[in-house]
Amino acid sequence: MVQIVQRSVDQAASAALAEAGIRPALARLLAARGVREVSQLDVSLARLIPPERLTNNTHMASLLADAIATGKNIMVVGDYDADGATATAVAVKGLRSMGGRVEFLVPNRFEYGYGLTPEIVMLAARQQPDIILTVDNGIASVDGVNAARELGIQVLVTDHHLPGDVTPQAACIVNPNQHGCDFPSKSLAGVGVMFYVLLALRAELRRRGAFASQVEPNLTELLDLVALGTVADLVRLDDNNRILVEQGLRRIRAGKCSPGIRALFAVAGRDITKAGPQDLGFSIGPRLNAAGRLDDMTLGIACLLEQDDVPAGAMAQQLHELNQERRNIEADMQDGALDILDKVDAAGRYSLSLYQADWHQGVIGILASRIKERFHRPVIAFAPSVDGEIKGSGRSVPGLHLRDALDVLSKREPGLLLKFGGHAMAAGLSIREQDFEKFSEVFESVVSSLLAPEQLDAVIEVDGSLAIEEATLETAHALERQVWGAGFPPPLFWDEFRIVQQRIVGERHLKLSLQKEGQVFDAIFFRQEAFLPDTVQVVYQLQVNEYRGNQSVQLCLQHWQAPV
Repeated sequence: MVQIVQRSVDQAASAALAEAGIRPALARLLAARGVREVSQLDVSLARLIPPERLTNNTHMASLLADAIATGKNIMVVGDYDADGATATAVAVKGLRSMGGRVEFLVPNRFEYGYGLTPEIVMLAARQQPDIILTVDNGIASVDGVNAARELGIQVLVTDHHLPGDVTPQAACIVNPNQHGCDFPSKSLAGVGVMFYVLLALRAELRRRGAFASQVEPNLTELLDLVALGTVADLVRLDDNNRILVEQGLRRIRAGKCSPGIRALFAVAGRDITKAGPQDLGFSIGPRLNAAGRLDDMTLGIACLLEQDDVPAGAMAQQLHELNQERRNIEADMQDGALDILDKVDAAGRYSLSLYQADWHQGVIGILASRIKERFHRPVIAFAPSVDGEIKGSGRSVPGLHLRDALDVLSKREPGLLLKFGGHAMAAGLSIREQDFEKFSEVFESVVSSLLAPEQLDAVIEVDGSLAIEEATLETAHALERQVWGAGFPPPLFWDEFRIVQQRIVGERHLKLSLQKEGQVFDAIFFRQEAFLPDTVQVVYQLQVNEYRGNQSVQLCLQHWQAPV
């Protein structure tokens, strides 16, 4: 069952925004997302929270400045997702622009797993680095940092994940979520943290007179990468992150971006001059992520670092082909998962645990997400690992902290989980293959004790009805100019329409004409293969549709139900 819930609106904030010149429809939407004053919509770089506010950032800058001055070898160790890849590219490009001797290493997820493990330290040690700089990982790498220290390698950690009870004994840690850090934005992505480190480093080098005889690097040239990693990692788009994303998108739209990003837009068939957050999240990010899911993220990072259009284009094409392969694998896995679920009463369960011996480790996280969206249950999907083990990737629903649920399970059944970690909405774990059925039973018991039945209903938050006089091309353009994303969701409206016409297009999509109060709107309902009844209530987005140079309003339907 789906519950439609209307977002509450701070009427005073809405009125203040409208009085400041924001069109009333947009003022209402912004107020419902926590915008209280028009200054919050100022996306100039001058409004970024100062880098010195980030705990340990000035100390990190001093250590890196010393390393550059003495010619030390810095090894950047990243993560194998889009945030990790962009953070690695930002670190390498930024440090090299300031004279740093920098190389990078990213773990292969199938051989080494996540983070700065002792095994990764040994691999990095072959290149004899003086310093290991982690990006988008490291806050939980207690053993890895100890291994590096034993080898005489200094470790500097930049991360944004939540720390555990014990933090690594690194020479310096910059993380807005570490204990004692009062940085106002806790939602920086890993790439955002690294960008902040570079801002502090440039200021430190400026103070030392390093740019007296050389051009000072322009760090805004890295904002295309910062925007991509921030959107792809689904961190909350608070005021600070919206500045980073909007500034990065402006560079991308102007063509002032890295050849790799330009090439990724080309292979994705997206118009770079109209780049928006959805392009980064649903077209560019997945192609970059495909390298880490199926192969090695080194390819993705190399694409982002490439300065020549021709090799960048070739690498982007490889990433595009990997993403197509990933989509094919995902489709096959989803078919297999649905076959399994046909044999169980999914609606009668609080959780879903799934495993097939031919599933791919790099895709189980996406599979868990897809099944969770369909059934609105916490889902853990497993794939074979090594030595009789299987690895699981889980996705949760609001109300269940997945990592905490696994912690309860581990205490209830000691030894059942070989390892686990994660956060509220996503987690990873390993178990023995022979224990899968037992895990499924115990996990169901734990989840059923933590969730109430009504929490298994999907909830769609909407912004209420959109008045006919507001459903205009001007409003659609105004909505497109805003940066929407995680924590600042794009507007969804909820209205009743009469269907004038409907037909299937592209075999899987429904093209409609909808009428409300005498006005007819074009509409599209993706992945809807069945016709709708004559009168419906629908959840939709207001969009600009461009066809042969002409622009018009289009409603993009997300959900429907019969009128109450």
